[in-house]
Amino acid sequence: MSGKPAEARLAATLMLGRDGPEGIEVFMVVRHHRIDFATGALVFPGGKVEEADRDPRLRARCRGGGELSDAALAIRTACVREAFEEAGVLLARERGSDEFVGPDRLAALRERWRLALEQDRAAMAEMAEAEDLEFATDALTRFAHWVTPEHMPKRFDTHFYLAEAPPEQVRAAAHDGRESVDSVWISWDELLKGQAEGRYTVLFPTRLNMEKLGRSRTVAEARMAAEAAAVVPVLPQVEFVEGGRIMRIPQEAGYGRSEFRIKGDPGGDARPA
Repeated sequence: MSGKPAEARLAATLMLGRDGPEGIEVFMVVRHHRIDFATGALVFPGGKVEEADRDPRLRARCRGGGELSDAALAIRTACVREAFEEAGVLLARERGSDEFVGPDRLAALRERWRLALEQDRAAMAEMAEAEDLEFATDALTRFAHWVTPEHMPKRFDTHFYLAEAPPEQVRAAAHDGRESVDSVWISWDELLKGQAEGRYTVLFPTRLNMEKLGRSRTVAEARMAAEAAAVVPVLPQVEFVEGGRIMRIPQEAGYGRSEFRIKGDPGGDARPA
């Protein structure tokens, strides 16, 4: 690689989970083929942290945000926004309430705000004030931190958070039909099988974070494990070899090993090196 690496843009990703009969299931979407990042891949809802996510008015509208830095609050706000835009799930409560918004209220909010937020015709602070909402940033648990390898032309500094999907909103979860063309609630075992059979394209960080999540039996257990563990930034070091590449990550990041061999193109099967 020659020249200076591209700047890694701050990004947020939400692992939205529910307890299933075979373990934790996570809501994932399939990216539209016209999207220039992770085209066709099965991914968690997420995207760039926008300037509107840094609006100072949001601090009074985010439960548990009082002790967070401006950057940390913006990342969590972006997680809530992306989940609403890409999954139709809103981690929010009526101000002063301990209950998440219910299905009827959610449907009305989606009708008024989902597309407007996606198209940057509205902002989260505007929505919160107009609807008298508090965003449930207290329901998010920091899970991982990955930075795109330096040789890539488009890079992201991505913070992964884990949250339990409000039970009353689970049936409403659905891809937007624009950036994402399909969606699924899926467990780690189902993801692994689907990738091996060629039904899913799964990027390296997605696969490893699903594997890590799959060590827990319930979302509550996974959140407790994440809260107890240090989040170690992962900037993979890449060695290109015949038939694929070797990815090296810090052992202390908690993924069980530090070297992986990936066959074929990005999204290919990852095995211990």
